[in-house]
Amino acid sequence: MKNIVLIGFMGVGKGTLARAIAKRSDIYAVDTDDLIESLTNKKIKKIFAQKGEKYFRQLEQRTADWLAQNVQNSVISTGGGFYKVKNLKDIGTIVYLKADFDWIYDRITKSKNAKKKIKKRPLFKSYKAAKKLYEERAPQYEAVADLIIDVQDKSTKELVEEVLAKTLQSSS
Repeated sequence: MKNIVLIGFMGVGKGTLARAIAKRSDIYAVDTDDLIESLTNKKIKKIFAQKGEKYFRQLEQRTADWLAQNVQNSVISTGGGFYKVKNLKDIGTIVYLKADFDWIYDRITKSKNAKKKIKKRPLFKSYKAAKKLYEERAPQYEAVADLIIDVQDKSTKELVEEVLAKTLQSSS
């Protein structure tokens, strides 16, 4: 099995789905933001604040290079901008988790731990700025994806089955 690489807008559920796929299929779940935080011993928010977006994107590329060389048979959840790395297709099958912006916004802002989720994603403090970024990225996610899966109003269990069925189908 090739790696499954989950891309999509922040808050769409990439990490949650990756962990559920790992549990169901007995493979590792890897999160690119977690790898970057481990590498730098800093939170993503702090990296952005201290070193800026350009430096962070360099760390994403370094992480992508490492994943392409060293990780197999895993499900990889990515940060919202990770889809821009040069060698994305070398890492695995790219699955775009698609949802409408308002659905994602509600998922984050109306969750029981909304404050924590918004703190992790400060862009969601501004509806307008977050929506603008979403509208910019949505067609780009589609352009790089091998598979597009609509996640709205589906249970995690349904999504696990759909992702596994479609990725196993595409790799055979």
